[in-house]
Amino acid sequence: MTATIYHNPRCSKSRATLALLEENGVTPEIVEYLETPPSKAELSTILDRLGMQPRELIRKKEEPYKALNLVDESLDRDALIDAMIEHPILIERPVVVKDGKYALGRPPENVLRIL
Repeated sequence: MTATIYHNPRCSKSRATLALLEENGVTPEIVEYLETPPSKAELSTILDRLGMQPRELIRKKEEPYKALNLVDESLDRDALIDAMIEHPILIERPVVVKDGKYALGRPPENVLRIL
């Protein structure tokens, strides 16, 4: 069984989610998405599988959100995804993928439903 975590080691929720996975016998592939952001297609798939729109997965308190005026409701899905790829700090974390199932680790216990 394969698992992947889109991880930010500086984020306490991301670290807690990784620890929870390991406590449950899952050793995921770790993708430090700030260094290796997902492609547009990958992020679109993540959003679809989570059942979320970009605005639901975007971190609104980050500087690029304000600087790029992403609050603008006229921005479409593609524009928001492009901003998230260009500035991966905007992507909420962690996202865990296990055997084709997706979960956002906020709170970390959310990932238990896909194990």
